[in-house]
Amino acid sequence: MSTISSSPAFTTQFDTSNQEFVATGVLRPRSIADIADDLLLLRDKIETVQGVFYINLKRVTHMNSTAFRALARVLVDASRSRPELKIVVLVSSVVTWATQMFRHLGELSPNISMEIYDSAFYPGQTFVESRSFIPILRTQTKMTWRHEREILQRHGLRNGMAIADICCGVGDFAMLVRKEFNPARIVALDHSTASLDYARSVAEKFCVRDIEYTYGDASQMLFESDQFDFVTCRHSLQIFDRPELLLKELYRICKPGGRVYITNEKNSHCLGEPRADSISWTYNEVAKLFRHFDMDVEMGPKGSRLLLDTGFEDVRIESFMVTNLDGDPQDFADVIEAWEDVYAGEMCVRRGDPPEFIERFRQGFRDHIFAALHPRGYAGWPIWAASGQKPL
Repeated sequence: MSTISSSPAFTTQFDTSNQEFVATGVLRPRSIADIADDLLLLRDKIETVQGVFYINLKRVTHMNSTAFRALARVLVDASRSRPELKIVVLVSSVVTWATQMFRHLGELSPNISMEIYDSAFYPGQTFVESRSFIPILRTQTKMTWRHEREILQRHGLRNGMAIADICCGVGDFAMLVRKEFNPARIVALDHSTASLDYARSVAEKFCVRDIEYTYGDASQMLFESDQFDFVTCRHSLQIFDRPELLLKELYRICKPGGRVYITNEKNSHCLGEPRADSISWTYNEVAKLFRHFDMDVEMGPKGSRLLLDTGFEDVRIESFMVTNLDGDPQDFADVIEAWEDVYAGEMCVRRGDPPEFIERFRQGFRDHIFAALHPRGYAGWPIWAASGQKPL
Protein backbone atom coordinates (compact mmCIF):
# COMPACT_ATOMS: atom_id res chain seq x y z
CA MET A 1 0.00 0.00 0.00
CA SER A 2 1.37 3.43 -1.03
CA THR A 3 0.52 6.58 0.89
CA ILE A 4 0.96 10.30 0.17
CA SER A 5 -0.18 13.04 2.52
CA SER A 6 -1.08 16.28 0.74
CA SER A 7 -1.86 18.25 3.87
CA PRO A 8 -2.73 17.59 7.51
CA ALA A 9 -6.41 17.57 6.50
CA PHE A 10 -6.17 15.29 3.47
CA THR A 11 -4.49 12.01 2.56
CA THR A 12 -4.53 9.61 -0.37
CA GLN A 13 -3.33 6.05 -0.58
CA PHE A 14 -3.50 3.09 -2.93
CA ASP A 15 -4.61 -0.34 -1.76
CA THR A 16 -2.94 -2.79 -4.13
CA SER A 17 -4.92 -5.86 -3.05
CA ASN A 18 -8.28 -4.16 -3.75
CA GLN A 19 -7.10 -1.97 -6.67
CA GLU A 20 -8.53 0.94 -4.71
CA PHE A 21 -7.43 4.58 -4.56
CA VAL A 22 -8.56 5.88 -1.16
CA ALA A 23 -8.97 9.57 -0.31
CA THR A 24 -9.72 10.88 3.18
CA GLY A 25 -10.42 14.28 4.72
CA VAL A 26 -10.96 17.79 3.36
CA LEU A 27 -10.03 18.30 -0.30
CA ARG A 28 -10.02 22.06 -0.91
CA PRO A 29 -6.88 22.93 -2.89
CA ARG A 30 -6.26 26.53 -3.94
CA SER A 31 -4.89 25.24 -7.23
CA ILE A 32 -4.28 21.93 -8.96
CA ALA A 33 -0.62 22.24 -7.97
CA ASP A 34 -1.65 21.66 -4.33
CA ILE A 35 -2.83 18.14 -5.19
CA ALA A 36 -0.37 17.37 -7.99
CA ASP A 37 1.26 14.51 -6.06
CA ASP A 38 -2.12 12.90 -5.35
CA LEU A 39 -3.18 13.17 -9.00
CA LEU A 40 0.15 11.69 -10.07
CA LEU A 41 -0.36 8.74 -7.73
CA LEU A 42 -3.84 8.24 -9.18
CA ARG A 43 -2.59 8.34 -12.80
CA ASP A 44 0.28 5.97 -12.07
CA LYS A 45 -1.90 3.40 -10.34
CA ILE A 46 -4.55 3.46 -13.06
CA GLU A 47 -1.86 2.27 -15.46
CA THR A 48 -1.00 -0.74 -13.27
CA VAL A 49 -4.44 -2.30 -12.74
CA GLN A 50 -6.68 -4.64 -14.71
CA GLY A 51 -10.43 -5.18 -14.58
CA VAL A 52 -11.98 -2.81 -12.03
CA PHE A 53 -10.36 0.26 -10.45
CA TYR A 54 -12.04 1.77 -7.38
CA ILE A 55 -11.94 5.43 -6.33
CA ASN A 56 -12.94 5.42 -2.65
CA LEU A 57 -14.30 8.81 -1.54
CA LYS A 58 -16.38 7.56 1.40
CA ARG A 59 -14.38 9.62 3.91
CA VAL A 60 -13.88 12.80 1.92
CA THR A 61 -15.98 15.27 3.88
CA HIS A 62 -15.46 18.34 1.65
CA MET A 63 -14.36 18.85 -1.94
CA ASN A 64 -14.21 22.12 -3.89
CA SER A 65 -14.75 22.56 -7.62
CA THR A 66 -11.00 22.76 -8.32
CA ALA A 67 -10.46 19.31 -6.88
CA PHE A 68 -13.55 17.85 -8.53
CA ARG A 69 -12.63 19.11 -11.99
CA ALA A 70 -9.06 17.82 -11.66
CA LEU A 71 -10.19 14.41 -10.42
CA ALA A 72 -12.87 14.15 -13.09
CA ARG A 73 -10.36 15.01 -15.82
CA VAL A 74 -7.99 12.23 -14.71
CA LEU A 75 -10.82 9.68 -14.65
CA VAL A 76 -12.27 10.68 -18.01
CA ASP A 77 -8.81 10.65 -19.64
CA ALA A 78 -8.13 7.22 -18.18
CA SER A 79 -11.46 5.87 -19.37
CA ARG A 80 -10.60 6.96 -22.93
CA SER A 81 -7.02 5.71 -22.93
CA ARG A 82 -8.05 2.42 -21.30
CA PRO A 83 -11.59 1.65 -22.50
CA GLU A 84 -11.32 -1.94 -21.23
CA LEU A 85 -10.96 -0.71 -17.60
CA LYS A 86 -14.04 -0.27 -15.45
CA ILE A 87 -13.74 2.69 -13.06
CA VAL A 88 -16.04 2.72 -10.02
CA VAL A 89 -16.35 5.80 -7.78
CA LEU A 90 -17.46 4.77 -4.26
CA VAL A 91 -19.37 7.41 -2.30
CA SER A 92 -21.58 7.44 0.79
CA SER A 93 -25.10 8.81 1.02
CA VAL A 94 -23.99 10.43 4.28
CA VAL A 95 -21.97 12.93 2.22
CA THR A 96 -24.79 14.16 0.00
CA TRP A 97 -22.69 16.46 -2.20
CA ALA A 98 -20.62 13.47 -3.37
CA THR A 99 -23.59 11.64 -4.86
CA GLN A 100 -24.67 14.84 -6.62
CA MET A 101 -21.19 15.64 -7.96
CA PHE A 102 -20.19 12.23 -9.24
CA ARG A 103 -23.46 10.84 -10.59
CA HIS A 104 -22.91 12.65 -13.90
CA LEU A 105 -19.48 11.13 -14.63
CA GLY A 106 -21.15 8.16 -16.26
CA GLU A 107 -22.59 10.51 -18.88
CA LEU A 108 -19.05 11.51 -19.87
CA SER A 109 -17.79 7.96 -20.17
CA PRO A 110 -19.68 4.64 -20.23
CA ASN A 111 -16.98 2.80 -18.27
CA ILE A 112 -17.18 5.15 -15.26
CA SER A 113 -19.89 4.45 -12.70
CA MET A 114 -20.80 5.60 -9.20
CA GLU A 115 -21.79 3.25 -6.39
CA ILE A 116 -23.44 4.44 -3.19
CA TYR A 117 -21.57 2.31 -0.68
CA ASP A 118 -24.21 2.35 2.05
CA SER A 119 -27.32 1.89 -0.09
CA ALA A 120 -27.69 -1.52 1.56
CA PHE A 121 -26.02 -0.54 4.83
CA TYR A 122 -27.90 -2.92 7.11
CA PRO A 123 -29.52 -5.94 5.47
CA GLY A 124 -32.23 -5.73 8.13
CA GLN A 125 -32.66 -1.97 8.19
CA THR A 126 -35.82 -1.91 6.09
CA PHE A 127 -37.46 -4.34 8.49
CA VAL A 128 -37.10 -2.11 11.57
CA GLU A 129 -37.25 1.41 10.14
CA SER A 130 -41.04 1.64 10.03
CA ARG A 131 -42.31 4.40 12.32
CA SER A 132 -44.85 1.91 13.70
CA PHE A 133 -41.90 -0.02 15.16
CA ILE A 134 -40.59 2.98 17.13
CA PRO A 135 -42.76 2.45 20.27
CA ILE A 136 -41.55 -1.16 20.43
CA LEU A 137 -37.90 -0.09 20.18
CA ARG A 138 -38.50 2.25 23.09
CA THR A 139 -40.18 -0.51 25.09
CA GLN A 140 -37.22 -2.83 24.44
CA THR A 141 -34.80 -0.20 25.74
CA LYS A 142 -36.93 0.40 28.81
CA MET A 143 -36.82 -3.33 29.57
CA THR A 144 -33.06 -3.73 29.02
CA TRP A 145 -32.16 -0.51 30.88
CA ARG A 146 -33.22 -2.08 34.18
CA HIS A 147 -30.24 -4.37 33.72
CA GLU A 148 -27.84 -2.20 31.75
CA ARG A 149 -27.68 0.77 34.10
CA GLU A 150 -25.71 -1.44 36.50
CA ILE A 151 -23.86 -3.42 33.83
CA LEU A 152 -22.52 -0.24 32.21
CA GLN A 153 -20.82 0.74 35.46
CA ARG A 154 -19.16 -2.67 35.69
CA HIS A 155 -17.87 -2.11 32.16
CA GLY A 156 -16.31 1.22 33.00
CA LEU A 157 -18.86 3.94 32.26
CA ARG A 158 -18.43 6.89 34.63
CA ASN A 159 -19.76 10.41 35.01
CA GLY A 160 -18.16 13.11 32.91
CA MET A 161 -16.97 10.98 30.01
CA ALA A 162 -17.14 11.74 26.28
CA ILE A 163 -19.56 9.11 24.96
CA ALA A 164 -20.61 7.98 21.47
CA ASP A 165 -23.72 5.86 20.98
CA ILE A 166 -23.31 4.32 17.52
CA CYS A 167 -26.39 2.94 15.74
CA CYS A 168 -28.43 4.88 18.29
CA GLY A 169 -31.82 4.14 16.74
CA VAL A 170 -34.55 6.34 18.20
CA GLY A 171 -32.13 7.84 20.73
CA ASP A 172 -33.74 6.59 23.92
CA PHE A 173 -30.58 4.86 25.19
CA ALA A 174 -28.58 8.06 24.71
CA MET A 175 -31.24 9.92 26.69
CA LEU A 176 -31.02 7.45 29.57
CA VAL A 177 -27.20 7.52 29.59
CA ARG A 178 -27.26 11.32 29.60
CA LYS A 179 -29.58 11.40 32.61
CA GLU A 180 -27.78 8.68 34.59
CA PHE A 181 -24.12 9.45 33.84
CA ASN A 182 -23.99 13.18 33.09
CA PRO A 183 -21.43 12.92 30.26
CA ALA A 184 -19.14 15.78 29.27
CA ARG A 185 -20.20 15.11 25.68
CA ILE A 186 -22.57 12.64 24.07
CA VAL A 187 -22.90 11.93 20.35
CA ALA A 188 -25.58 9.63 18.95
CA LEU A 189 -25.16 8.41 15.35
CA ASP A 190 -27.49 6.43 13.12
CA HIS A 191 -28.03 5.74 9.43
CA SER A 192 -31.83 5.99 9.62
CA THR A 193 -33.17 9.50 9.03
CA ALA A 194 -36.59 8.42 10.33
CA SER A 195 -35.10 7.27 13.65
CA LEU A 196 -33.01 10.42 14.00
CA ASP A 197 -35.98 12.66 13.22
CA TYR A 198 -37.89 10.94 16.00
CA ALA A 199 -34.95 11.19 18.41
CA ARG A 200 -34.56 14.92 17.72
CA SER A 201 -38.28 15.52 18.20
CA VAL A 202 -38.19 13.83 21.61
CA ALA A 203 -35.10 15.81 22.61
CA GLU A 204 -36.82 19.04 21.55
CA LYS A 205 -39.94 18.12 23.51
CA PHE A 206 -37.90 17.66 26.70
CA CYS A 207 -35.62 20.66 26.01
CA VAL A 208 -32.53 18.46 25.69
CA ARG A 209 -29.90 20.37 23.74
CA ASP A 210 -26.67 18.54 24.55
CA ILE A 211 -27.08 15.24 22.65
CA GLU A 212 -25.41 15.57 19.24
CA TYR A 213 -27.63 13.49 16.96
CA THR A 214 -25.69 12.73 13.78
CA TYR A 215 -26.56 11.05 10.50
CA GLY A 216 -23.78 8.71 9.51
CA ASP A 217 -22.49 5.38 8.27
CA ALA A 218 -21.22 3.38 11.24
CA SER A 219 -18.71 1.47 9.12
CA GLN A 220 -17.21 4.68 7.65
CA MET A 221 -17.71 7.36 10.31
CA LEU A 222 -16.59 10.91 9.69
CA PHE A 223 -15.44 11.37 13.30
CA GLU A 224 -11.77 11.95 13.97
CA SER A 225 -9.88 9.07 15.57
CA ASP A 226 -9.35 8.74 19.36
CA GLN A 227 -12.26 10.98 20.38
CA PHE A 228 -14.41 9.12 22.90
CA ASP A 229 -13.86 7.64 26.35
CA PHE A 230 -16.76 5.20 26.02
CA VAL A 231 -18.39 3.95 22.81
CA THR A 232 -21.61 1.95 22.78
CA CYS A 233 -23.15 -0.09 19.96
CA ARG A 234 -26.22 -2.05 21.01
CA HIS A 235 -28.11 -4.76 19.05
CA SER A 236 -26.49 -3.63 15.80
CA LEU A 237 -23.49 -5.83 15.04
CA GLN A 238 -25.94 -8.72 14.74
CA ILE A 239 -27.84 -7.08 11.86
CA PHE A 240 -24.73 -5.85 10.06
CA ASP A 241 -23.46 -8.27 7.44
CA ARG A 242 -19.80 -7.27 8.02
CA PRO A 243 -19.51 -6.68 11.77
CA GLU A 244 -15.72 -6.61 11.62
CA LEU A 245 -15.86 -3.32 9.66
CA LEU A 246 -18.09 -1.73 12.26
CA LEU A 247 -15.88 -2.95 15.11
CA LYS A 248 -12.79 -1.45 13.46
CA GLU A 249 -14.56 1.90 13.35
CA LEU A 250 -15.64 1.65 16.99
CA TYR A 251 -12.00 0.91 17.84
CA ARG A 252 -10.76 3.85 15.77
CA ILE A 253 -12.96 6.53 17.36
CA CYS A 254 -12.33 5.26 20.91
CA LYS A 255 -9.53 6.93 22.85
CA PRO A 256 -6.56 4.79 23.90
CA GLY A 257 -7.51 3.47 27.33
CA GLY A 258 -11.21 3.96 26.57
CA ARG A 259 -13.77 1.19 26.21
CA VAL A 260 -16.19 -0.06 23.57
CA TYR A 261 -19.41 -1.68 24.83
CA ILE A 262 -21.59 -3.92 22.64
CA THR A 263 -24.77 -5.91 23.21
CA ASN A 264 -26.11 -8.71 21.04
CA GLU A 265 -28.64 -11.51 21.33
CA LYS A 266 -28.81 -15.26 20.98
CA ASN A 267 -32.36 -15.69 19.75
CA SER A 268 -32.34 -19.48 19.81
CA HIS A 269 -32.10 -19.20 23.62
CA CYS A 270 -35.35 -17.26 23.97
CA LEU A 271 -37.56 -19.35 26.19
CA GLY A 272 -40.96 -19.63 27.78
CA GLU A 273 -43.08 -21.87 29.95
CA PRO A 274 -45.71 -23.18 29.39
CA ARG A 275 -45.57 -24.23 25.69
CA ALA A 276 -41.78 -24.44 25.77
CA ASP A 277 -41.38 -26.74 22.73
CA SER A 278 -43.31 -24.49 20.36
CA ILE A 279 -41.42 -21.42 21.57
CA SER A 280 -38.03 -23.13 21.24
CA TRP A 281 -38.78 -24.29 17.68
CA THR A 282 -39.78 -20.81 16.55
CA TYR A 283 -36.70 -19.06 17.91
CA ASN A 284 -34.39 -21.63 16.36
CA GLU A 285 -36.12 -20.78 13.09
CA VAL A 286 -35.63 -17.05 13.80
CA ALA A 287 -31.87 -17.64 13.81
CA LYS A 288 -32.08 -19.42 10.44
CA LEU A 289 -34.28 -16.67 9.02
CA PHE A 290 -31.78 -13.97 9.93
CA ARG A 291 -28.91 -15.99 8.47
CA HIS A 292 -30.80 -16.01 5.18
CA PHE A 293 -30.51 -12.21 5.16
CA ASP A 294 -26.81 -12.28 6.19
CA MET A 295 -27.50 -11.35 9.80
CA ASP A 296 -26.49 -13.19 12.96
CA VAL A 297 -28.87 -13.00 15.91
CA GLU A 298 -26.83 -15.76 17.57
CA MET A 299 -23.93 -13.34 18.01
CA GLY A 300 -24.28 -12.65 21.73
CA PRO A 301 -21.75 -15.13 23.19
CA LYS A 302 -19.31 -14.33 20.35
CA GLY A 303 -18.79 -10.79 21.67
CA SER A 304 -15.61 -11.60 23.56
CA ARG A 305 -13.92 -13.18 20.55
CA LEU A 306 -15.01 -10.39 18.22
CA LEU A 307 -13.53 -7.73 20.50
CA LEU A 308 -10.27 -9.63 20.95
CA ASP A 309 -9.97 -10.18 17.20
CA THR A 310 -10.34 -6.42 16.69
CA GLY A 311 -7.44 -5.67 19.05
CA PHE A 312 -9.18 -4.83 22.32
CA GLU A 313 -7.78 -5.97 25.65
CA ASP A 314 -9.24 -6.43 29.16
CA VAL A 315 -12.36 -7.87 27.51
CA ARG A 316 -15.35 -8.42 29.79
CA ILE A 317 -18.54 -10.29 28.93
CA GLU A 318 -21.72 -11.16 30.79
CA SER A 319 -25.28 -12.12 29.96
CA PHE A 320 -28.65 -11.13 31.32
CA MET A 321 -32.20 -12.32 30.75
CA VAL A 322 -34.97 -9.83 30.07
CA THR A 323 -38.17 -11.44 31.37
CA ASN A 324 -41.88 -10.87 31.81
CA LEU A 325 -41.16 -10.40 35.52
CA ASP A 326 -39.02 -7.27 34.95
CA GLY A 327 -42.02 -4.98 34.97
CA ASP A 328 -45.36 -5.01 33.23
CA PRO A 329 -45.69 -8.40 31.46
CA GLN A 330 -47.67 -6.65 28.75
CA ASP A 331 -44.50 -4.76 27.75
CA PHE A 332 -42.80 -8.09 27.08
CA ALA A 333 -45.84 -9.32 25.17
CA ASP A 334 -45.90 -6.16 23.03
CA VAL A 335 -42.27 -6.69 22.00
CA ILE A 336 -42.93 -10.30 20.99
CA GLU A 337 -46.00 -9.26 19.01
CA ALA A 338 -43.89 -6.74 17.11
CA TRP A 339 -41.29 -9.43 16.39
CA GLU A 340 -44.04 -11.67 15.01
CA ASP A 341 -45.25 -8.91 12.70
CA VAL A 342 -41.78 -8.20 11.31
CA TYR A 343 -40.30 -11.70 11.25
CA ALA A 344 -43.36 -13.67 10.10
CA GLY A 345 -45.23 -10.89 8.34
CA GLU A 346 -42.33 -9.41 6.35
CA MET A 347 -39.11 -11.42 6.48
CA CYS A 348 -40.68 -14.85 5.93
CA VAL A 349 -42.75 -13.48 3.08
CA ARG A 350 -39.68 -11.98 1.44
CA ARG A 351 -37.83 -15.28 1.85
CA GLY A 352 -40.74 -17.02 0.13
CA ASP A 353 -41.82 -19.35 2.94
CA PRO A 354 -45.01 -21.42 2.46
CA PRO A 355 -48.16 -20.49 4.42
CA GLU A 356 -48.05 -23.62 6.59
CA PHE A 357 -44.51 -22.78 7.79
CA ILE A 358 -45.45 -19.17 8.52
CA GLU A 359 -48.47 -20.27 10.53
CA ARG A 360 -46.38 -22.60 12.70
CA PHE A 361 -43.75 -19.89 13.01
CA ARG A 362 -46.37 -17.39 14.18
CA GLN A 363 -47.74 -19.86 16.70
CA GLY A 364 -44.42 -19.91 18.55
CA PHE A 365 -44.56 -16.14 19.05
CA ARG A 366 -48.16 -16.41 20.22
CA ASP A 367 -47.15 -19.11 22.67
CA HIS A 368 -44.34 -16.88 23.94
CA ILE A 369 -46.90 -14.13 24.54
CA PHE A 370 -49.13 -16.67 26.30
CA ALA A 371 -46.24 -17.62 28.59
CA ALA A 372 -45.45 -13.96 29.30
CA LEU A 373 -49.03 -13.17 30.32
CA HIS A 374 -49.81 -16.42 32.12
CA PRO A 375 -50.16 -15.81 35.89
CA ARG A 376 -47.66 -18.59 36.57
CA GLY A 377 -45.73 -18.30 33.31
CA TYR A 378 -42.17 -17.30 32.56
CA ALA A 379 -40.79 -15.80 29.35
CA GLY A 380 -37.20 -14.78 28.68
CA TRP A 381 -35.09 -12.96 26.08
CA PRO A 382 -31.29 -13.41 26.56
CA ILE A 383 -28.75 -10.67 25.82
CA TRP A 384 -24.96 -10.63 26.08
CA ALA A 385 -23.06 -7.46 27.02
CA ALA A 386 -19.36 -7.28 26.23
CA SER A 387 -16.72 -4.56 26.33
CA GLY A 388 -13.05 -4.16 25.60
CA GLN A 389 -10.39 -1.55 26.26
CA LYS A 390 -8.44 0.07 23.46
CA PRO A 391 -4.75 -0.38 24.34
CA LEU A 392 -2.84 2.65 25.55
